Amino acid sequence: MGTVRPRAALRYEEWSLEPDLEPDAEPTTYAMQCVVDEESSPTSEDYVEPQEWVLEHLDANPSHLTYREIITRPWRAWRRG
Repeated sequence: MGTVRPRAALRYEEWSLEPDLEPDAEPTTYAMQCVVDEESSPTSEDYVEPQEWVLEHLDANPSHLTYREIITRPWRAWRRG
């Protein structure tokens, strides 16, 4: 049968994860979504614009009182050591 030889060498590595704050990172973006009808605001790099959308949506739909904020934040992983 012959000698069994390893096909891969494994080693333990530590990784860290953090928000990507590099100059070339994608921007953090914000949006709001109505929980009642699932309509969403436009996505914006400024959190105020989606909040203004909520007030407009609420004005048109007075019974829609619950919303969720959707934040997209870039993250990066890097090997420690």
